[in-house]
Amino acid sequence: MLFPGNGTAHYSGAYVTFQPGARTVWHLHPAGQHMIVTNGVALTGTRDGKIIEFEEGETVWCPPDIDHWHGATPEAPMTHLVITGSKDDENVIWKEKVSDEVYYGNRQPKEKAAADIDALSAKQRGIIPIAAYTANGDLESLKAAIQAGLSAGLSVNEIKEIQIHLYAYVGFPRALNGLATLMGVVEERKAAGITDPMGEEAHALPADKSSLELGKSVQTELAGRPVTGPLFDFVPAINTYLQSHLFGDLFGRGILDYQSREIATLSALASIAGVESQLKAHIGIATNVRLTEAQLSAVAAVLNQRVGMQAGRSAEQALQAVLPEGGENP
Repeated sequence: MLFPGNGTAHYSGAYVTFQPGARTVWHLHPAGQHMIVTNGVALTGTRDGKIIEFEEGETVWCPPDIDHWHGATPEAPMTHLVITGSKDDENVIWKEKVSDEVYYGNRQPKEKAAADIDALSAKQRGIIPIAAYTANGDLESLKAAIQAGLSAGLSVNEIKEIQIHLYAYVGFPRALNGLATLMGVVEERKAAGITDPMGEEAHALPADKSSLELGKSVQTELAGRPVTGPLFDFVPAINTYLQSHLFGDLFGRGILDYQSREIATLSALASIAGVESQLKAHIGIATNVRLTEAQLSAVAAVLNQRVGMQAGRSAEQALQAVLPEGGENP
């Protein structure tokens, strides 16, 4: 908060930043609110379906007791300064979520020919929402995605491995919550008389290579070249940890092939904000493990259908940025 209200000034001020596609829930202000965009382009919408777009330096007045939402465009972040009035010590009443349909309204992009999701196998399609909901922390949706993944032929150990793999990308808390959700689903299904196949166990690492040696080899194979750069020159330890632990210890476990791991990684990164550069990098890695453009478009389509427009759009924008129009990896 920039400044709070007080006994004589019944209003407060705050700067609020939204990442691309982010927006508030529906809400109203009993005493109204001024919004001033300080960076980017803002959107605000009302219950009648109208959506106003306003740019840096422009202001919008939201009258008292009008349900509305505001946020960034799908393409870029936005920051605005809000001056919010207070009435009877109350300055906002929060309500329900704003759906993707309401947020995009008539601004939805013209669609290209629909991606053929059958470019991916049923098991590959099952990985996508499991990875996405593990990453964004929506555990109720994750339960349904795990049920669907098991029904699509994923083994318990394959789903475990998706979540073990993702801790390197989205952190231990998300991975542990995901694994606990999987454990709960498996126990519920067992109580209902459903026995799910456990599947393949993890491989032992090669006896003739250290984790670091294996990881350097795997990283180079995935990237198509040895990985170097200013960041790794600045912090060499981080690349050592990536090589020895992520690409050595985790990739060396087997269970999931490289394509499945990249599908999981892309799905997770598309579902969280602020990792656009990593998402684009993994589009390149995905082509190196011979995922085709049709398959990558199918990942975006499944994200759109099963997770939400924002995740699907993030994946589609990364694809458009990395792959040439009409291009195809060999």
